[in-house]
Amino acid sequence: MATKKFTGPGERSICVNRQARHNYFIEESCEAGLVLVGSEVKSLRDGKANLSDSYARIQKGEAVLINAHISPYPGANQFNHEPTRTRKLLLHHREIDRLTGKTKERGFTLIPLRMYFKNGRAKVELGLARGKKLYDKRETLRRKVAQREVERSMKSRK
Repeated sequence: MATKKFTGPGERSICVNRQARHNYFIEESCEAGLVLVGSEVKSLRDGKANLSDSYARIQKGEAVLINAHISPYPGANQFNHEPTRTRKLLLHHREIDRLTGKTKERGFTLIPLRMYFKNGRAKVELGLARGKKLYDKRETLRRKVAQREVERSMKSRK
């Protein structure tokens, strides 16, 4: 069973896309609801989800989550869902229009950062992201190692 981290009142994390912050610069983030089938909700409550290769897109005026993997629920038998089906995201029209403009004009991408339950409802945190080049990834890693060394030396002084 996956470890569940409580992030706030009425909020329980299901899964986190760790590669997103490594591969992209996250400019801003927004919260979106998910349209799910019953067996998907049961599987999410067990923590059986993966966002590693998924992304979001605006199609025909609707936001959709593509390639997010939610494992089939063993108790659903023949009424199970397809694991990587396209799922509709619930956003206001203003948010959809704003995200459409930013993704078309400036070359941003919509990446799911994490999936969680908030007051019993499944939510996805979407990040408006710009891709990192290889040298950006190296610089980020270098900065992280330097920060770790500073913290380690400060810890040994105490």
